[in-house]
Amino acid sequence: MNYPALADRTAVVTGAASGMGAATARLLAAQGARVALLARRTDRLEALAGELTAAGGQALAVTADITDQASVDAAATTVHDTYGRVDLVVNNAGVMLPNPLADGRLDEWTRMIDTNLTGALRVIRAFTPDLTAAAADGHTADLVNVSSIASHVLFPNYAVYGATKAALTQLSAALRTELGPRDVRVSTIEPGLTDTELGGHIDNAELREQLGGMFTAMPALAAEDIADLIAYTVSRPRHVNLRQSVILPTRQA
Repeated sequence: MNYPALADRTAVVTGAASGMGAATARLLAAQGARVALLARRTDRLEALAGELTAAGGQALAVTADITDQASVDAAATTVHDTYGRVDLVVNNAGVMLPNPLADGRLDEWTRMIDTNLTGALRVIRAFTPDLTAAAADGHTADLVNVSSIASHVLFPNYAVYGATKAALTQLSAALRTELGPRDVRVSTIEPGLTDTELGGHIDNAELREQLGGMFTAMPALAAEDIADLIAYTVSRPRHVNLRQSVILPTRQA
């Protein structure tokens, strides 16, 4: 698909080292956007930036840990120094660590909350002034938060993950009341079963096997499917906000 409306936009994509973030960065760069790639894995980011630049795109690798405020602030400074004002933010970074709640895995709970919710808030804080300024100047401005169907579909042992994603979806809805009147669009993307590295963080063998069984049972979405939906969403006319999109494999109920 071609999205000419994306040409000359300046985007920040978090979680850009792999999966949906990398796929989104590739598509945005191919459509002519300047793309700042944010993630922790410097080698992955630099390789992706090199790939996009070699293909004729504009990409900037910015090592950042969204669970650390100083790291996010430094990343924002680097982006502004290189590309100036940002008009598109894709909050994609996330982690999924399922376990029975009775296991009391405070380490996992903290990591998911810090990444999936507070991390997203740090990024929003860093770039909302850019978005509102771009919109005030008559440009299209977008904040896209990548949530999950776990925000509203219940999965045993995924309680805390689902809670963080429900909070992100609710945050997006609330932000629309604040940013919509200022012409900044806020969109939520809620993917179902998608083939990414997300499941690789699971340390519970039974749950890891259970997730693998889902991939065996049905054809999953590809990261590129999510990227295409994001690109479609942010390329609509400025007065149109696709506020919440659920994307599932056809065989997933």
